[in-house]
Amino acid sequence: MSTTPHTTTRRLVRRTDDRMVAGVCSGVADYLGVDPTIVRLAVVVGTVLGFGTLIVAYVLAWLLMPEA
Repeated sequence: MSTTPHTTTRRLVRRTDDRMVAGVCSGVADYLGVDPTIVRLAVVVGTVLGFGTLIVAYVLAWLLMPEA
């Protein structure tokens, strides 16, 4: 009797059903298993405290992450 574990692979993708701008925060939240609002707030706070450097990371994620 074979007891191979069933594994599911998680993919980091931009979600199309719960997006505000590009779906990056929603996709990251889905990947991490947290609420998208928490990720969105973290991005806003990080952008304000980091003098806008997180905007560059967001745009890069928008370009590099595949759409779901």
